[in-house]
Amino acid sequence: MAQQRKIKVLETIRQGKIGGGESHVLDLVASLDKTQFEVVVLSFTDGPMVTALQAMNIPVQVISSSKAFDLSVWMAVKKFIRSHQIDIVHAHGTRANTNILWAARSLGIPVVYTIHGWSFHEGLHPLAKRARVAAEKFITRMVQHNICVSDSNRNTGQKAFGAFRATVIPNGVNLEKFNAEGVYPDVKAAYDIPADHLVVCYIARMTLQKDPVTMLRAFAQVLAQVPKITLLMVGEGELKQAAEDTAKELGITGHVIFDKFRQDVPAVLNAADIYCLPSLWEGFPIGVLEAMAMGKAVIASDVDGTREAITHEENGLLIPASHPGALASAIVRLTKDPTLRKRLQFSAATAIRSRYNVTAVTKKIEAVYHQLFKS
Repeated sequence: MAQQRKIKVLETIRQGKIGGGESHVLDLVASLDKTQFEVVVLSFTDGPMVTALQAMNIPVQVISSSKAFDLSVWMAVKKFIRSHQIDIVHAHGTRANTNILWAARSLGIPVVYTIHGWSFHEGLHPLAKRARVAAEKFITRMVQHNICVSDSNRNTGQKAFGAFRATVIPNGVNLEKFNAEGVYPDVKAAYDIPADHLVVCYIARMTLQKDPVTMLRAFAQVLAQVPKITLLMVGEGELKQAAEDTAKELGITGHVIFDKFRQDVPAVLNAADIYCLPSLWEGFPIGVLEAMAMGKAVIASDVDGTREAITHEENGLLIPASHPGALASAIVRLTKDPTLRKRLQFSAATAIRSRYNVTAVTKKIEAVYHQLFKS
C-alpha cells in the first residue's frame, strides 16, 4: 500500500511581532505531527516571529500589508498558495483571514479560522463596531471551520451574528519551554534589580487592549505601601511612549524598568514574583497561561476568556478592568501575604499542566485538519 502523502497546511497571521496569536502559531507549527503535516507560514509583516520560524527551519513568507481586505495583495497571496500546493489554510485573526479568504476560495481550498479575540470590542466608535461585526459575520460564514479560543468568544459570536458555529479549542502552553523547574539566566541581576525587591512583571504589547497606563497608575499606589518592589514592563506598542511619560509624571521611574520585547520570556517570568495583565478584553490570554505555567501568582482583569483561565482566589486573582485601585490592592495583598502568593503559584502551575498543554491542543487542531482534508 502506498504511503499517504502529507497534508500541506498554510498557517497565516497578520504580523510578525510576538503576541498571543503569534506565540500560538509558533507552538502549533513546532508541535504538529511532521509525519502527517507539512507546514508553511505566511505573515503580513516582518518581525521576531518570522526570525523564530526561520531558526526552526519552517518555511515562512512575508507579503507586506497593514490593512484588512487589502485587494493589492490578493493576487500575490493566491500565487503563493498555488505555488506551495496548499491543501488547507489556517487563518489566525481577522486581518489574516480577510487577506487570504478570496484566494483560498477561488482555488477551492478549505479555510480554518481561529478567532484570537474578536476585532469588535469595547472602546470602538459605534459605526466602526457595526462595520467590524458585519465583516466578522461575513468571514465566519465563508470559511469551512471556525475555532474559538474560549467559550466567551463563541458566546460573543453567537450573540452578535445569531447563527454561528465554532469549535472551542483553548490556547495551550509549551510545558518544555515554560518549565517552572527549569534553570534560567539571572534576569533580575541583569536589570540591576535589588535582591530584596519583589518583582511585578507585565509582558505584553503596549496597546489600548493591554492598558499599560492603568498598570503604572496602580503601581504608583503600590509603592506608597511597599517600597521594596520593582515593576518590569516588557513589550512594544503604540502606547509605550505614553507609558514611559506616565511613569515620569507619577515620579516612579526609579522603580520601573521598560524593555523591548524579549525572546527569552521564560527567563523573564522566572525573575518575577507577580504577573499582571490589566487587559480591557481578551480572547484567551496566552501570556497569562505562560505565567501560570511558570508558577507565578497572576492578577488579571475579569474579562472574556481570562476568567475562563483564572478561578478567582484559587489559581489567581481577578480584578475589574480599568481600575488602578483594585489592581494596586491586589498587588499589595500578595506582597504582604506570602502564604497566599505561594498557594496561588502552586495552583496556577497545576492548572496549566492538567488543562492547557499545547500538545493536547495541537491534537484537537490536527483532528480538524483531517476532517477537512477528507471532506
